[in-house]
Amino acid sequence: MSPPRTLLDRLWATHEIVSNADGKSLLWVDRHLVHEGSHHAFAKLKARGAKLAEPELTFAVVDHYAPTRRHGQIADPRITRMLQTLRRNAEDHGIRLFDLDDPEQGIVHVIGPEQGLTLPGLLINCGDSHTSTHGAFGALAFGIGATEVAHVLATQTIWQMKPAAMRLQIDGALGPGVSAKDIALNWIARLGTGGAKGHAIEYAGTAIRNLSMEGRMTLCNLSIEGGARMGMIAPDETTASYVKGRAFSPRGSAWDKAVEAWAHLRSDDDAEFDRDVRIDGADIAPTVTWGTSPEQALPVTANIPDPASEAHGNAQAVRDALDYMGLSAGRPIEGTPVDQVFVGSCTNGRIEDLRAAAAVLAGRKSKVPGLVSPGSSLVKAQAEQEGLDQVFIQAGLEWVASGCSMCVGMNGDLVAPGKRCASSTNRNFRGRQGPGALTHLMSPAMVAAAAVTGTITDVRPLLTGRTA
Repeated sequence: MSPPRTLLDRLWATHEIVSNADGKSLLWVDRHLVHEGSHHAFAKLKARGAKLAEPELTFAVVDHYAPTRRHGQIADPRITRMLQTLRRNAEDHGIRLFDLDDPEQGIVHVIGPEQGLTLPGLLINCGDSHTSTHGAFGALAFGIGATEVAHVLATQTIWQMKPAAMRLQIDGALGPGVSAKDIALNWIARLGTGGAKGHAIEYAGTAIRNLSMEGRMTLCNLSIEGGARMGMIAPDETTASYVKGRAFSPRGSAWDKAVEAWAHLRSDDDAEFDRDVRIDGADIAPTVTWGTSPEQALPVTANIPDPASEAHGNAQAVRDALDYMGLSAGRPIEGTPVDQVFVGSCTNGRIEDLRAAAAVLAGRKSKVPGLVSPGSSLVKAQAEQEGLDQVFIQAGLEWVASGCSMCVGMNGDLVAPGKRCASSTNRNFRGRQGPGALTHLMSPAMVAAAAVTGTITDVRPLLTGRTA
């Protein structure tokens, strides 16, 4: 009899080629996703005179530097150079490239699942920390550095230390206006940005099972913000329904065999975890960040923390964050004026996210300027078929093309210094959306609420009589 195993144990064992005395394992990589920032790894490969080990398992995506306004020539020569470098590397090595004008282009962590490149049971790497997104499908997915990217390109393998296993169980029904983004910000605020350090999180519980695949991807995407190495959710009927019929998904008898295999990708009932955390879904409210870290978040109905009441050692961090954000301790976070809004990113740029924002904005006007950038060209096309683009445009927001956009501030979409942005992105670090930018993270529905009121606002009253 084999000992009880976690989902992490099962996925690790199926990919482990060999393990060393130091505890590191050499793992086989099923999918390797690269983008413009992977040029350093390709340069290392070229310097060695090496070729890709498995070019058919590597996929290139234009996303971080993708301009979201696609009219005319790209103004910034640095962006042009980054795109041309990726094109040349993809052509030289025979890699499928989702280029800027490709009808299937988009953010890497959106198009991977969208294309069926992301499947249960796979090991997926990308030189981007939010690769944890793909774990929503019951995959072993984690970001890697430039040197590791080069190693995967050359060998289709990677050396890794197996993380500890953590189960984060959320049971109960979520309240109105509460989304996967709120779940993530809630647990990160409770446990801190190092709360899951060194762990692979398996999300479980009835609240997780009731999430759509879009919601599950949002949750796994943000795992890294709580210090986790990766996040994952065991596949089920929701997973299979999403995957079926996609471009790279199995078909025919291969599909039947795959679904049968996926049914075994779960933790045993008596499996032991290194850490077990439980949260009641009913206790989670629409959540917003007030500081300069994802852990500095609170319910929209709460007051901004007072450094004087913080534990020793944390008071200065709170004081510094409030000073940078221009906020006063003890005041309600709700009602804080915003200068602009943003809906998009690999965290919240999928069709479900756009529908949630549109449900709040329909028939209303935004009091501040804002940008809506879908996560992929296919999401953009679907949103336009559903008329969501017109909802955004009529509300006074700008509807642009897909890309990482304002999340990373390296493609021309920026928040000006000193300006406050209600954003559906994943990070609120200083300068993330531009030098001096003041970022408040929240769900797409909460961003829409901030747009129509011009302030950080509880979205729930605005959803009365509407479907989000």
